Amino acid sequence: CSACKLVKYCGVECQRNHRPQHKRVCKKRAAELRDELLFKQPENIHFGDCPICFIAIPTGTDEAGKLNTAAYHPCCSKMICNGCIYASRLQKIETCPFCRTQYPSNDDEASEMMNKRVAANDPYAIRVVLAAKCWKEGNFRESFNHTKQAAKLGDMEAHQQLGHMYLQGEGVEEDIDKAIYHWEEAAIGGHPIARMSLGVIEGENDMHERQVKHFIIAANQGWGAAIEQLMGCYEEGHVSKDVFEEALRAYQRAVDATKSPQRDAAKQNPDLLNVRSLSHS
Repeated sequence: CSACKLVKYCGVECQRNHRPQHKRVCKKRAAELRDELLFKQPENIHFGDCPICFIAIPTGTDEAGKLNTAAYHPCCSKMICNGCIYASRLQKIETCPFCRTQYPSNDDEASEMMNKRVAANDPYAIRVVLAAKCWKEGNFRESFNHTKQAAKLGDMEAHQQLGHMYLQGEGVEEDIDKAIYHWEEAAIGGHPIARMSLGVIEGENDMHERQVKHFIIAANQGWGAAIEQLMGCYEEGHVSKDVFEEALRAYQRAVDATKSPQRDAAKQNPDLLNVRSLSHS
């Protein structure tokens, strides 16, 4: 059985005949397997490591909620950290730090580069070009379809956005179960915001043990909002002092692991990061 992994069948007919006796056990075991996957600490956030310095990309965002610690390069489809972009620009290099493709000289060339990634079925490009364009035009249904396509191709941010679309009924009928499913997929893939959404929902359902697990995992990824939520859980008696203190230490370790002199310098010199071809999530 592909769902529970408990039984092997000789064929489809055999499986169909055994379904009535197996259904309850299968459902229970499948839920246990899902939880094992869901509550396993991801190795990194969904952006992974910078392909140049091999340091984990930080989770920082700007006031609009966009990633401001790294940028997507459509020439090679790589997410490169600000530190490596800064180091390259400091040397007055006008090419991609990873693949050495010349940066576009105008917006038309930049758009053409992104459109090539769309044609190549790049999930990031599909989300930020097609889905975003339809959203701005008010065509929420088509935006949903493009976002769903990006999610199927493995884009965790697309799963995160689908969760909100299902929750709010934007471009699709409201469905909280499907919202949770997509947030779970994103969280399994390392998306800390999706993980936080799941924690909030578990808290609203008085499932505080599961709520705390989600927040601890997000804290271990260096997500500051998780510490704020854990503080609330501690004040309400849902998490012990020792567990909370360990989460604080784990959070700081995660933050420290993403630091470098180049990244610190990039924060002080944001103008050097302003390259036309770069796209922030």
